[in-house]
Amino acid sequence: MKIAVFPGSFDPITLGHFDIVERATPLFDKIIIAIGQNSQKKYMFSLEQRMDFIRRTFKDFPNVEVDHFEGLTIDYCHSKKVSFILRGLRNPADFEFEKAIAQTNRELTQDNKIETIFLLTSASKSFISSSIVREILTFGGHYELLVPEAVRVAAKKQGF
Repeated sequence: MKIAVFPGSFDPITLGHFDIVERATPLFDKIIIAIGQNSQKKYMFSLEQRMDFIRRTFKDFPNVEVDHFEGLTIDYCHSKKVSFILRGLRNPADFEFEKAIAQTNRELTQDNKIETIFLLTSASKSFISSSIVREILTFGGHYELLVPEAVRVAAKKQGF
């Protein structure tokens, strides 16, 4: 069974994330969207909210599930017996950053059984990032075209 982990903070999930997962679903039997938690980081949305956003966004995707973890992504992948890490690339800077992480992860897997798979974000979504969305939300801008419906509904309820 081909299982991929798509790790991230997803604070919040964006249409760029959706693009990557939607296009990856035919490639894998299962995709686990895994929210990495860092106790030192301040998030705009709670872990429960972010998990709910993802569940609602992918409710019609039977091979997508959501989970969370603390610690190293590679350790989480080992615990789930996963063979693939899925990552999206928006630009050359993303590639350089993600390449270093992928090579490090490869070194950390004693058996080299976990491969990182990169997908390029669709051109129409390549400018979207969670940090940009958070900035727009903070200053009352129009974020609606950048995030899935579940985020739009919750953000409006929270007064954004």
